[in-house]
Amino acid sequence: MTKMIVGIDISQKTFDVAYSDCGAVRTGRFKNDAVGFSTFGAVLGGSEAHCVMEASGPYYLPLATFLFESGVGVSVVNPLVVKRFSQMRLLRAKTDRQDAKCLMMYGATEQPQSWRPSPLYINELSQLQALLDQYLKQRTALNNQLHAQKASGVPNEAFSTSAQKVLETLDAEIKDLEQQMEALARKHHQSEMEALLSIPGIGRKTALVLTVVTHGFSRFDSAKQLASYVGICPRIFQSGTSVRGKSRICKLGMARVRQLLYLCAMQAAKVNQPCKELYERLLKNGKPKMKALIAVAHKLLRQALAIAKSQTTFVQNFSPFTCT
Repeated sequence: MTKMIVGIDISQKTFDVAYSDCGAVRTGRFKNDAVGFSTFGAVLGGSEAHCVMEASGPYYLPLATFLFESGVGVSVVNPLVVKRFSQMRLLRAKTDRQDAKCLMMYGATEQPQSWRPSPLYINELSQLQALLDQYLKQRTALNNQLHAQKASGVPNEAFSTSAQKVLETLDAEIKDLEQQMEALARKHHQSEMEALLSIPGIGRKTALVLTVVTHGFSRFDSAKQLASYVGICPRIFQSGTSVRGKSRICKLGMARVRQLLYLCAMQAAKVNQPCKELYERLLKNGKPKMKALIAVAHKLLRQALAIAKSQTTFVQNFSPFTCT
C-alpha cells in the first residue's frame, strides 16, 4: 500500500497540513500543543502516512517526537533544500498552507530519510553548545569593543571597568559550561573521547565539539558525509571553457567546528606524522599555506571519524600492510 505523504508547515502556535485524498489536496490547521497533536493523530487514524516537515528552530521537535512515538513515519528536512525545491517549480505564493503543500510535494518526489529523536543527553549537549557559542560571540564582540576604546586614545574608566566585569563573568560561565559538557559527554562517550585525544593535534575542546555535533559519531557513516556537514569539503566553481573560478571550501556548515579544526591543523602539521607529510607535500607542490592547512584539517576530520568509530588509539606510523 502506498503511504500517504503529509506536508506539515509548523510555527510557534499552529501547524498547517496538506495531503492528497482521492486525487484532491486536503489542508487543515491545528494547534501546536498536546490537544492539537491528538486531533491531528485522529485525522490520520490508522492510515499509512509519512509526514514531512522542516527543521524550524525548536518548534518542530514536540510534534515530530509525538508522531514518531505514535508509529507514524516522519522526516525532518533542511529548510534551504525545500526552498530550492520550491524555486525550481516556480512556486511564487508564500503562505503556511502553500508551504505545507510544497512539503507534501517534496516528500512525494524526493522520499527523504526518516527521522528519529535524539537521546535526551544529546539534546542537553546541543543546548549547552548553543549557549556556549553565544557566550563566545559575546566575549569576542566585547573584547573588540574594549580594544577599539583603548585604541581611540580617549580614556573611559567607567567603560573599561564595566567591560572587564562582564568579561570576567563570561569567562567564568564559559569555563563552567565546558566542564559540564565534558562531564556529560564522557559519561556517555568516554571511549570515543579518549580515542580522539590520542590523535596528535586534537585537544579537549575539539574532541568535545566533534562528539556533540556528531551525536557520539552515530550520525555519519562516512568521512565524506561528516566533511560536508561541517563545511570543510571543496566547492568547485567552473562552467564551460571560460569560467574557471578558484576552488574553495564550502562554508555551509559548522563554523565553530571549522575554526577549531583549523587551529588543530596548525599543530597537527608539526606533530601528526600523516598530516605533516601531507602539509609538506602540498607546500612543495606550490600550494598556499592556507589551502595546505585546510587539507590537514580535512585529514584530521577523517582520522577523528575512523578512530572514534573503531574506538582505537591513534598509531603515529600505522601501515595497513604491517603484519604482527
